[in-house]
Amino acid sequence: MTTAPTPLYRTIDRFGPHLVYPTGARLDAGVEPDRVVKTHCCFCGQQCGLQLVVKDEVVIGVEPWMEFPFNRGMLCPKGVNRYLQSAHPDRLLTALARDDAAPGGFRPIGYEEAISRVASEIERIQSTYGRDAFAVLSGASLTNEKSYLMGKFAHMCLRTANIDYNGRLCMVSAAAANKMAFGVDRSANPWTDIVAAEVVFIAGSNVAECSPITTSYVWQARERGAKVIVVDPRITPIARTCDVFLPVKPGRDAALFNGILHLMIEHDWLDHDFIERWTVGFEDVAAYAKEWTPRRTAEVTGIAEDRIREAAELWGTAKTSFMLHARGIEHHSNGVQNVLGAINLVLASGRIGREGCGYGTITGQGNGQGGREHGQKADQLPGARDLADPEHRAYVAGVWGIDPDDLPQPGADAYTIIRKIDSGEVRGLLTISFNPLVSLPDATFVRRMLEKLEFYVAIDFFLNETARHADIVLPGSLQEEDEGTVTQVEGRVIKINQAVRPPGDARQDWRIIQDIARALGRERGFTFRSPREIFDELREASKGGVADYSGITYEKIERNFGVFWPCPAEEHPGTPRLFEPGSWNPVARGAGPFFFPDGKARFNVSRYEPPAEDVDEEFPVILTTGRVITQYLSGTQTRRIGPLVDFYPEPRVEMHPQLAERYGITDGDWVAVESRRGRVTLRAQVVRTIRPDTVFVPYHWAGRKSVNLLTNPALDPISKIPAFKVCAVRLRRVEAPPAEEAPPPVDAPQ
Repeated sequence: MTTAPTPLYRTIDRFGPHLVYPTGARLDAGVEPDRVVKTHCCFCGQQCGLQLVVKDEVVIGVEPWMEFPFNRGMLCPKGVNRYLQSAHPDRLLTALARDDAAPGGFRPIGYEEAISRVASEIERIQSTYGRDAFAVLSGASLTNEKSYLMGKFAHMCLRTANIDYNGRLCMVSAAAANKMAFGVDRSANPWTDIVAAEVVFIAGSNVAECSPITTSYVWQARERGAKVIVVDPRITPIARTCDVFLPVKPGRDAALFNGILHLMIEHDWLDHDFIERWTVGFEDVAAYAKEWTPRRTAEVTGIAEDRIREAAELWGTAKTSFMLHARGIEHHSNGVQNVLGAINLVLASGRIGREGCGYGTITGQGNGQGGREHGQKADQLPGARDLADPEHRAYVAGVWGIDPDDLPQPGADAYTIIRKIDSGEVRGLLTISFNPLVSLPDATFVRRMLEKLEFYVAIDFFLNETARHADIVLPGSLQEEDEGTVTQVEGRVIKINQAVRPPGDARQDWRIIQDIARALGRERGFTFRSPREIFDELREASKGGVADYSGITYEKIERNFGVFWPCPAEEHPGTPRLFEPGSWNPVARGAGPFFFPDGKARFNVSRYEPPAEDVDEEFPVILTTGRVITQYLSGTQTRRIGPLVDFYPEPRVEMHPQLAERYGITDGDWVAVESRRGRVTLRAQVVRTIRPDTVFVPYHWAGRKSVNLLTNPALDPISKIPAFKVCAVRLRRVEAPPAEEAPPPVDAPQ
């Protein structure tokens, strides 16, 4: 993590990068910016405030935005370097049509011709095979306005049930468990409550690399005397300075949480008054936790019994505490059960809904929170309403001016949509800001399905690996080329401000979607002239829903550095901290602080199930995956930013010295990693900071470097999230990658 000094910006000319100070002193570049635009980082769910420096319609640098309260000028390496993508030579400047005879397999075509082709193919497929035969896969890095528009486009314009988004690969286990326990899917507290906590419990979150500014809040808590508990199979940077480290065997988190709850009950480290007054279901949870003795918990999780007892005592006896978790406990075939186990510890302690007592799910994508609230999920309508609920359908249909019966019923999740291509149920596909060939598990199968589609259109700003299989590519917009809102990790709705215009023939994404609707002859409801108009309709569509944005305006956001939802009226200040006694919510209506009609939270039995795929004699090693600090998601953006690539140029297979010795591997050797689905060959990184039975590979790379050639597509039965964090592999030292694993040449036409 870097803390910005006196504001500066970077500029690049033919002599290379320079630092330019805004005091009037100029280095040899001699560049005066045209404007400096306050906005936010395009990477991760923290959405740190920053300022983009613009010259001649190109973003040439970044300055800290010291006043924005979440990060106060601090930026991680991705934020510091994010401006370098703005004028990248790979930027798509025109629409492309597949042409196998052309260089790179595409030829440029006119924008209107491309839109006409897309519309005619949608019409052909839907008239031949039915509305659901055309599917939409959207992105959780889109603004709230675009997320809302994508849901409306699929449900009202295309009338297809098959829309989902890449947040399905990120937050849905947490979302499902939060709704089951609290009735609402949002982090319960502002991050300032972390600082006031006596104990911070971090489960499955490498915060120092994946959400670095959150680390600052944890460090501030430590400076005030807080104890930190970390659960992870790797000694991540945050774990190196924690008080209790619990090196869990991947996929066994539910067992660990039940074991800790067992000890809390045994020692009566419970808030009986809170449990009695504000919760239901504790008896069933306690009965199940009784089975999880420290010995059994230690045997299943691979954690020493003494460490489990120590963590339970720290958590159980604290007066204030904050629970944080992320993909490490969520990316599993039992991810919802893992999250419910974490929530049970919070509810049993009674430490939620007050200062210094909280619970947060760390969102991973740029709009990971807002992107899952307004209708682009398979089962959702705006305001976090349920697509299957008759009342919810009637309300949104009224806003849109259609009959509720014209809305489809809930459709398939993202991976099941890919499987529906195999069965012939899906024949056409539109993706926007989604790179499933890199992001989804069992990438070989995904590639075959892309090749099987009758028609595929991709909207993006770079030609990502999935878009290379498209029939038509439409050049969309970078974050800095549009305006709108996003909702960051705390539930704070913030404003993205446009810094530059889209270059060449590129278009803002919301314009592209409306142009397709117009070409289809279905433009009613898709004639917005600006993101502000879309947001105003979103406000109306969300009114009275769980995620109520109706009282939020662009001016209010900018005046207050963001507004926390729910916010039911313009005079309402927003809700930074959920579940405070007496606080407003649209469901309980004064009956209690939680979002159920009786106002009470729900304990849910967190049943432990082994991973869908475990080790055996043939595949004896556990593979887990995750991020590194300088890369983001499928790498479409960050793999094009030189300083970030230089820091971590290629994926490595991280392993413990004991495991390396067993296979005769030394640091830097080539290692073939093979699962039941595929093989990758990568350099070894031998470290002592990982369990000896586990290897780790980051997932940001494509082609033969993609760890998702190996991962298991088994889905959680509730959230439908894939089991990215556990599969069984075998290892073999090799002299070099086989010739067939050499990456193909890249030729990106413009």
